[in-house]
Amino acid sequence: MKQLTQVLRDTLDSSDERLLVGPEGIDDAGVVLLGEGEGLPADCETALVQTVDYFPPVVDDPYFYGAIAAANALSDVYAMGGKPLSVLTTAGFPKEFDIKIIEQIFRGGFDKVREAGAVVAGGHTVQAVEPHFGFAVTGTVNRSQVMANAGAKAGDLLYLTKSLGCGSLTTAAKFEKLSWEELKPAAEQMATLNNRAAEAMNAAGANSCTDVTGFGLVGHAHNIGAASGVTLQLELESLPLLEHAYRLASEGVLSGGTARGKDALSETVAVADGADSVRVNIAYDAETSGGLLICIPASRAAKLEDELGQRDVPICRVGEVVARGNAIISLV
Repeated sequence: MKQLTQVLRDTLDSSDERLLVGPEGIDDAGVVLLGEGEGLPADCETALVQTVDYFPPVVDDPYFYGAIAAANALSDVYAMGGKPLSVLTTAGFPKEFDIKIIEQIFRGGFDKVREAGAVVAGGHTVQAVEPHFGFAVTGTVNRSQVMANAGAKAGDLLYLTKSLGCGSLTTAAKFEKLSWEELKPAAEQMATLNNRAAEAMNAAGANSCTDVTGFGLVGHAHNIGAASGVTLQLELESLPLLEHAYRLASEGVLSGGTARGKDALSETVAVADGADSVRVNIAYDAETSGGLLICIPASRAAKLEDELGQRDVPICRVGEVVARGNAIISLV
């Protein structure tokens, strides 16, 4: 991640005033303002949110794999405060791959796109050694509601809208240490859109947001802290965990994301003395199509909880934003 970020900073020109959110803050998506150049009024407040995400299978069920890949890609638009408009499919499958399995993967993905109220506008498919599937997503957002990583402020409270532990569960299933029946609740969570959480966030007036995916809770929270010049203090005992996640993590069943995260970020992450090492590992571990991590002023937290509750989204306060200290992330 560090190497690619540096390459982008050295090669991209972010001086165009239409680019509201570019790669500098390692945000979930780019945001480009529309205006006269597109035949719209100069004072147009609508911006495009653009992102792309795809990955290899995380579950054996092809329909769920497609649905999870779609929910994951769409989530980046929700994390920016936007609403998906259209998608382009990106997919690669081995030449001998069963066409019926491919059909189920596409069906799962397209069903989620329709659920999001977006349209499939096309895509590109290639032959590949290993299967991969996902989407390039375009959405819209009012410029006043853009949830960039740089918006968090000291005094904000942190809310997480999905449970953690997907890394442990999918890894366990891969090595046949977990049955499909045990994994299915996690698969259902991964396939759940973050649309209702985003609606609640926008209605309450949050300052910043990210979705928790491949870099794990610590990694994505770190992006907010670094971009905003603050420290995010995460309360380990408050983190919601999927069933079986703690047991598996305590047995050392984690994805490779834990080791990669510690290697990349340990110098800017402070862990309190006596902290539960299992929960620390889960906080670092990679997630797939995770929830939104929302930063909201304490004065509007009750409003957020009410909006989340009305939409049947889990209400879980997991920490707070404080003035920048010696670390960007504090695990307490």
